[in-house]
Amino acid sequence: MEISIIALPLIASIISGFFGKLIGDRNSEIITSLLVSISAIFSAFILYEVIFNQYQDNIIIATWISSGTLDVNWSMKIDSLSSIMLVVVTSVSSLVHIYSIGYMSDDPHKPRFMAYLSLFTFAMLMLVTSDNFIQLFFGWEGVGLCSYFLIGFWFKKDSANTAAIKAFVVNRVGDFGFALGIFLIFYLFGTVNYSEVFELIPTITEKNLIFLGIQLNAVDLICLLLFVGAMGKSAQILLHTWLPDAMEGPTPVSALIHAATMVTAGVFLVVRCSPIYEYSELALNVITIVGMSTAFFAATVALVQTDIKKIIAYSTCSQLGYMFFATGVGAYNIAMFHLFTHAFFKALLFLGSGSVIHAFKDEQNINNMGAVWKKLPYTYGLMIIGTLALTGFPFLSGFYSKDAIIEFAYLRGNTTGYYAAGIGILTAFLTSIYSWRLIFKTFHGDYNNKNINIEETHESPLVMLIPLILLSIGAIFAGYIFKDLFIGNGEFTIFWQDSIFFLKPLSTEHPPFWFLVLTPILVILSIPIAYYLFVRNKDLTEKIANVNKPLYNFLLNKWYFDELYDMLIVKPSKKLGLFLWKFFDIKLIDGFGPDGISAFIKRCSLKANKFQSGFIYHYAFVMLLGFSALLTFLIVK
Repeated sequence: MEISIIALPLIASIISGFFGKLIGDRNSEIITSLLVSISAIFSAFILYEVIFNQYQDNIIIATWISSGTLDVNWSMKIDSLSSIMLVVVTSVSSLVHIYSIGYMSDDPHKPRFMAYLSLFTFAMLMLVTSDNFIQLFFGWEGVGLCSYFLIGFWFKKDSANTAAIKAFVVNRVGDFGFALGIFLIFYLFGTVNYSEVFELIPTITEKNLIFLGIQLNAVDLICLLLFVGAMGKSAQILLHTWLPDAMEGPTPVSALIHAATMVTAGVFLVVRCSPIYEYSELALNVITIVGMSTAFFAATVALVQTDIKKIIAYSTCSQLGYMFFATGVGAYNIAMFHLFTHAFFKALLFLGSGSVIHAFKDEQNINNMGAVWKKLPYTYGLMIIGTLALTGFPFLSGFYSKDAIIEFAYLRGNTTGYYAAGIGILTAFLTSIYSWRLIFKTFHGDYNNKNINIEETHESPLVMLIPLILLSIGAIFAGYIFKDLFIGNGEFTIFWQDSIFFLKPLSTEHPPFWFLVLTPILVILSIPIAYYLFVRNKDLTEKIANVNKPLYNFLLNKWYFDELYDMLIVKPSKKLGLFLWKFFDIKLIDGFGPDGISAFIKRCSLKANKFQSGFIYHYAFVMLLGFSALLTFLIVK
C-alpha cells in the first residue's frame, strides 16, 4: 500500500500524458482524479497508523547508486514528518484534480494538464518520502520541472512563457546552493543517507572550512547552503520574485503548487534536517531574520495589489515566512502545524479566487468586481471561511497555528525571538487588512465591471464547489483537532518520535495574558477597519494613497526588487552576452574557425579558377611549375 501512494500518481500521469488522445478528455480526467484520490485515502490510513500505532518504516524500493562509499536507494521513509506531508500533498492534489475538471472544461489540452498535475504529485511524494539527499534532490528538481510545465501551460501567452522561465531560473540559483550543500555533506561524511549524516553531525561541530575566502564552521556552512535552496523553492525574500509572476498559470496550479505543496518543500527540508540545524545557532538566526523579513515584506506588498491571485500569492510568501521563523526559533513542530493548516485555507482561497475568475470570464482585477456576493453565495461564504482561517480569527485553524508561532517566538527569550514575535503580530494585522480588502472589493460595494453585465456572473458548477467545501472543513477544524497532536502541552509530543530533533527542549511556559489576546484583538478590529476603508469611505483610501504617494508606489512596485535585479543582473548579463556573441563568437571563433576557413578556401578556389583559362600554354606552364617543384623536392631530399 505504501508504494502505491507513490506509484498511482505516476501511473495516472503516464496514462493521461501518453494515451490521453486515445482514451479521451473525460477518461483522462476521471483516471487521474481517481488514482490520486486513492493515493490520498492510503495516505490518510498511513497517518492513522503513525498516530495511533507509532508506525515507522523505511521501504527500499530499489538500489539506485552503489559506487565506493556512495550508496543511494530509491526508498520510502515513513515517519511522522513524511506521513503529514503525504496527507497534505495527496489530499490537496486530489481535490485540485477534481476542481480542474470544471475549471479547465473549455481547454483543448486537458489530458496534458492532468498529466502534469499527476506528475507533479509523484515528484513531490518522492521528495517527502526520501531517506537520502539524492532522492530528495531528484524530487526537488522534479517539482521544479513540473512547475515550469504548469506555469507555462498556456505557452502561446508570452507572459506565461516569461513567468515559467523566470520561475525556473530563480529556482536554479537556490538549487545551486542546495547542490553545494549536498556535495559538502558527501565530502565531509562520505554518505548522503539521512540517518548516517545526522549521527555524524556532532563529530564536526568544531570543524572549520574556508568558503569563498571566509572561514566558517562546517555545520554552519552546510545549513546555510541547504537554506539557500529552501529560500528559492519557498520564495523567501531575495529569491521570491518568481512566485507572484507564476500566477500566469491556471488557477488550479496556483492552489496545488504555490499554496499547499511545492512552496512548502523548503520548510520541510529545514524541519527534516533539524538534527543539523540544531547545532548551528548562526543558521537558525539567519532563518529567523529571513522568515520574519519575508512575512512583513509580502504583507505590505499585498496591501496594494489589485490582481486577486497575486494578493493571495504574496499572502503565501508571508505565511511561508511565518513557518521559517518558527523553525528559526526551534519550533519545528509548530512550523509543520502551520504548514498543515495553511494547506487547507490557502488552497481554499486560491480555488475560491478561481471560482470568482470563472464567474467574471477570466477577469482578475478586484477593482473590476464588486457587489456579487448574492450572485456567488457559495463561493462568497467559502472564501469568508478561508479568509477567517488565514487571518487567525479565533477558533479557526489559522488561529491555533499562527498564534502558536508568535507565542513560541516570544518564549524563545532572545532578541531575535522578540523581534520575530513583534513582526509576527504586525504582519498578522496587515494580513487581516489585505485579506478583508480582497473580500470587500470583490464581493461588496458597487459593481465595477464595464465589460460583463452583473446578470452574466454565475456560481461555479458543483464539481468546482465540492473541493471548496471539503477544504473549508479543514480550514475550520484542522487546527482544533490536530493542535494537541502537533504541539502537545508545550513539550515534545510522542507523535513526532525521532523525526524531529530538539537539542534544547521548547519552553513549557505561557506568555503573559495580554500577549495572548493581542493578536486576536487586532485581527477582529481589522474587519470593521477594512470595511470602513474599502466599502464605506473609499475616498479616504485614495487620499491616504495620494498623500503617501512615494510609499504607495514603493509597495505597488513590490519594493522595486524586480527593477533592482533588472538593473544589477539582467541588463549587465544581456550586455555581456551580446559582447561575447558578437566579438568572441562571431569575430573570433567563427571568424578564425568555420567561417574563416571556408572564406579562405573560397578565396583560394577563386584564385585557382583563374588558371582554368582554356589555353594550352597556361596548362603547360602550370605543369612545368609543378614538375619543377617536384624535381626540386626530390633533389633536396
